[in-house]
Amino acid sequence: MTTTVVMLTEANPAGELVDATAPLINIEDQGLTRGDGVFETMLAANRRVRKCEAHLTRLAGSARLLDLPLPAEDNLRAAVQLAVDAAAQGPQTVLGEEHTVKIIISRGTVEAGPHAWVTVAPSSPTILRQREQGVRVMLLPRGHDPAEDSAYPWLLAGAKTLSYAINMSVLRYVGKHGADDAIWVTNDRRILEGATSSVIVAKTEGQKKVLYTPEPAHGILPGTTQGAIFAGARAAGWELGYGPLYPQDLLEADAVWLASSVRLLAPVTHLNGTPVATDKALTEELLGYLARG
Repeated sequence: MTTTVVMLTEANPAGELVDATAPLINIEDQGLTRGDGVFETMLAANRRVRKCEAHLTRLAGSARLLDLPLPAEDNLRAAVQLAVDAAAQGPQTVLGEEHTVKIIISRGTVEAGPHAWVTVAPSSPTILRQREQGVRVMLLPRGHDPAEDSAYPWLLAGAKTLSYAINMSVLRYVGKHGADDAIWVTNDRRILEGATSSVIVAKTEGQKKVLYTPEPAHGILPGTTQGAIFAGARAAGWELGYGPLYPQDLLEADAVWLASSVRLLAPVTHLNGTPVATDKALTEELLGYLARG
């Protein structure tokens, strides 16, 4: 077993290492039975978590939407570092030794209430391969415009919840159709986000270099990786745009990426089977902004 687990308990609020093969979750835990909880996935390089502050901020926002109490931030940080320090050796990349880190907050049982744990595992070969070789992407309809969800707080628009069955289903679907990932679109074909990622588009417009991402106000989960890249790009003189984007914008772009915390930047090589321009130098430039962010 290569996954390291730290549970935050009443006796050890800053976390304790536990046996990942032992029974740890109550069979009636509402995170397990209902997907009632929140999580964050982070990347650790050389045993140091990247963008930890941004992830904890987003975790707090997700928990607030679910009326879910969080452990003290200092305890979460301590538990994360305990798990990272104890983790099995990860693969070596240009970033150093890599691990995938998850913080999970579950509603728990009715009697015991919410609880939290941290897992750390070596980053997967699939993630590293897609980062290097890119991904073939399908456009799939979301079925509704998530911007409409924002008016109804019980729909949890913008929360990163444990209810990920749809996200996993879409990855299985595209895999059966020769693709690696999906980008959601609205009924009028407006670009939203990837199944587990943000969309970033680079375009040259006259003398201007512009980075685009879909409108953040449309019920899209705010991407910590996209945010860090945009901050670095702005400082380097790029102009930034926030949609609306449509499939033709991606096909005519200088390059398109799916951005996420562990995969970082995966160049999109095909969109519904049609080749998309890629630019290795641009990818390296944006990764440089991320490294400094």
